[in-house]
Amino acid sequence: MYTRILVTGGAGFLGSHLCDRLVRAGHDVICLDNYFTGRKKNVEHLMDCHNFELLRHDITMPIFVEVDQIYNLACPASPVHYQYNAVKTIKTSVMGAINVLGLAKRVRARVLQASTSEIYGDPTVHPQPEEYWGNVNPIGVRSCYDEGKRVAETLFFDYHRMNDVDIRVLRIFNTYGPRMHPSDGRVVSNFIVQALKGEDITLYGDGSQTRSFCYIDDLVEGMIAMMEQEEDIGPVNMGNPGEFTIRSLAEMVIRLSGSTSKIVTRDLPSDDPRQRRPDIGRARAALGWEPRIGLEEGLAKTIAYFRDNPD
Repeated sequence: MYTRILVTGGAGFLGSHLCDRLVRAGHDVICLDNYFTGRKKNVEHLMDCHNFELLRHDITMPIFVEVDQIYNLACPASPVHYQYNAVKTIKTSVMGAINVLGLAKRVRARVLQASTSEIYGDPTVHPQPEEYWGNVNPIGVRSCYDEGKRVAETLFFDYHRMNDVDIRVLRIFNTYGPRMHPSDGRVVSNFIVQALKGEDITLYGDGSQTRSFCYIDDLVEGMIAMMEQEEDIGPVNMGNPGEFTIRSLAEMVIRLSGSTSKIVTRDLPSDDPRQRRPDIGRARAALGWEPRIGLEEGLAKTIAYFRDNPD
């Protein structure tokens, strides 16, 4: 059964790959974006598809469309972008959630919230299960994103309890792949851009902090599985449980890109978490999902994209 689907933030890195997958499946897709961080070039290849529509709109304003499903991805997702205008970021998370939930309530659509591992803050529990409430600084430089996403989850569950809105909540861990913005400040894109230019690779701290990296294709399949299943409204962690130090990531990027770059260190930013790795037991049980693409394979594909698309 084909459905009419709204993807907010649909011209962004994650949103554009989701639109690709949904359009290929034959759904009617409305891609909504204000281009604050999303880019029209990410979806221009879809413009001639009869089942794809591009709508320029800011989700902090109400939206009136008739749809069966909503994927709410609209929000700057990298520290460089979400700290650029902190007030705008928290408005996007909170007012955006209110607007998509209001729409879902009116048209009886199922709505999925793209939440984040950042709601766990600098975790004192490792790996992070969904039951962990987090360790978040409410007044720090990252709070506009962390707390905005936490409030959005609160709104989703309150709309579900009070108004019977059909919700799904995913907590997405570090994701990478083609179409990442080259200046988004994320560690994978930073390292690849620096390596391809032959510049020094910048490590913040000594590089011993760890992250988990999920390739975009795996993440998109998980999102759709979460939307389609009936058993678990969430929150459900989604990411790759493989854990790597930032230094080992830098070394892998240098090797795979054939770069002559050297590694240099800088001071660790404020509130930067030391460890981040998802417990994906719930995703395995509820969705039958786990990532299939390893870091080396995914990095090779991402490096090839950046080499062909330097801007």
